[in-house]
Amino acid sequence: MQLETGMSKFIYIAIVVTTYWVISILTVFINKALLSSDAINLDAPLFITWCQCIISLIICIILSNLSKWFPNYIKFPDGNPYTKETLRKVLPLSLLFTAMIATNNLCLKYVDVAFYYVGRSLTTVFNVIFTYLILGQNTPTNCIICCAFIVTGFWLGVDQEHIAGSLSVLGIIFGVLGSLTLSLYSIHMKQVLPTLNQDIWLLSYYNNAYSVIIFLPLMITNGEHITVYNYDKIGSSYFWLAMIIGGICGFAIGYATALQIKVTSPLTHNISGTAKACTQTVLATYWYNERKSLMWWISNFIVLGASAMYARLRQLDLTKECKQEKNELKV
Repeated sequence: MQLETGMSKFIYIAIVVTTYWVISILTVFINKALLSSDAINLDAPLFITWCQCIISLIICIILSNLSKWFPNYIKFPDGNPYTKETLRKVLPLSLLFTAMIATNNLCLKYVDVAFYYVGRSLTTVFNVIFTYLILGQNTPTNCIICCAFIVTGFWLGVDQEHIAGSLSVLGIIFGVLGSLTLSLYSIHMKQVLPTLNQDIWLLSYYNNAYSVIIFLPLMITNGEHITVYNYDKIGSSYFWLAMIIGGICGFAIGYATALQIKVTSPLTHNISGTAKACTQTVLATYWYNERKSLMWWISNFIVLGASAMYARLRQLDLTKECKQEKNELKV
């Protein structure tokens, strides 16, 4: 009986992890197609990201209403993003959220899918920097060494892209900005979540509600309203089907991430994400028929390995700190 229960739990975890991998990889490939494929051919990355936020917001509103009609079957937090108090608490974080998803999509627009993970790999490095500057917390030396390897792998990857003639300076800039804003978002999110009863879905609801508005002046400033107005495929069912699928995937990845962390652990999630990135890189080189040099692959494995090692070391440090706190309480 215990063996059957253990097997059932293992199968459930395997299904959750596989779901996370499929949705995450699918989201990247669909966004790449939306942002820079010849089939779509729409040079309006902010508009595409804005539409995805609208789709996520609509899903949140639908789930919110369904949870009221069928409370025994659907659970979704009750909240109103348009109150003064909520606006004051969440808007600064939503500004970071908007910058984060915009720069990430802009990075993906200009770099190959195979290089996308490396292009955004400096998040861990920025985490260490901002944790010290904002929170005043020191990082162990072994974790700093891992960050040094990540930076080394990043620069080696950039160098190899340059040698191959596929380097996009804009893509690298947006990748670094994406890493920076993701790091700031993660730190600030830890301060905002307690005010929302630690509810990730409520935060997602608010972020998308505010981002839909924040993106409007950004799109107009970038001249994308004119681009979209003159777009010859704006009435195409293929275009809107791809947009809807991309928006659904963007919402689903948040759920899949939270579920994977829930059934495993933050460390397992980080390791799973690293392995997923490796698989994504290999799939991208095969899908787009790209040939990469040995040094290019080495740069990827340096970044992936150092990121996984950093996650493991941080987990060990946190476990050690928790044990020390428990021992102090007993004393």
